[in-house]
Amino acid sequence: MKIQSRLFFLFIDSRVYIASYRISLAAVLAALIGCATPVGTSKVAVEHSPADATYRIAGQLVTLANGYADTEAAPGSGSKIVTRIWGQPVQSDLNGDGVLDSVLILSQSTGGSGEFYYATGAIRQPDGYQGLDGIFLGDRIQPREISVDGNRITYHFADRAAGQSFADVPTEVKAQIAIYEKDVGTLVQVAMDVEAEPDPARMLLPMKTWFWVKTQYSNGSVILPNKHEAFSLTFTEGGRVQITTDCNGMRGEYQVEEEKIQFGQMMSTRKFCEDSQEQAFTKMLEEITSFMFTAKGQLVLLFKYDSGSMIFQ
Repeated sequence: MKIQSRLFFLFIDSRVYIASYRISLAAVLAALIGCATPVGTSKVAVEHSPADATYRIAGQLVTLANGYADTEAAPGSGSKIVTRIWGQPVQSDLNGDGVLDSVLILSQSTGGSGEFYYATGAIRQPDGYQGLDGIFLGDRIQPREISVDGNRITYHFADRAAGQSFADVPTEVKAQIAIYEKDVGTLVQVAMDVEAEPDPARMLLPMKTWFWVKTQYSNGSVILPNKHEAFSLTFTEGGRVQITTDCNGMRGEYQVEEEKIQFGQMMSTRKFCEDSQEQAFTKMLEEITSFMFTAKGQLVLLFKYDSGSMIFQ
């Protein structure tokens, strides 16, 4: 009632006052609306990412920018220490505060032939993500997946047996288990397990992304990919397949009948890449007629006439 009287008074005695009052009210409302945050949204989540957090790897702090960092291996050296995120981080609430944290694997090359992998994570804070200390997994391993149960994290990967050559493809399936200790804010290494061998009868094409390891022919010749994990196949249950190469990305269809498989017409981007193996890779796929799985967790695509096979891990 008082508000109605004041508006009437201002309208009668001064049009300037009422205009001023309306402007002030509009400004207040605009400020209130601008400050309001819809329920379920977070400005921090948009601006911050575990791909931009700082981690401690091999005793050194590494700050990522969009999932990548490089520093000089030594002052004045042309060699670089390159650190990057492997795959996609897994979102899970590690500390029980109702906010999703991140679990991930980092790879790091130091200028030599090694490619070192570290298990780590990042805890969500009000102003971003706090990276954790990394746990060393191995050199030139093949990470597979990350599974999380509460604060218990399992990093699955393939490694080589003790004394086995780095030239050999990793086939020994292992798992590093770690616990996030909320009280001390760090990952604690629990155990390194050798997992049971995969059961080929339960394996399916869409179960994972398959990376090309090598092609071997019946005459003994072998073709290896020039770039690690550049060539991959990702199958869907709807008969679609996505392909990555060292140059272009492709997608198309495939048909399966028991152990028989046939790839259909593919659509591709049109980049030109010098020294690419893409043409040789796609030509191999055109020759595939059947497939099988192995107890080592591999997908084997078989050429017609038993002339050879493509092996994927």
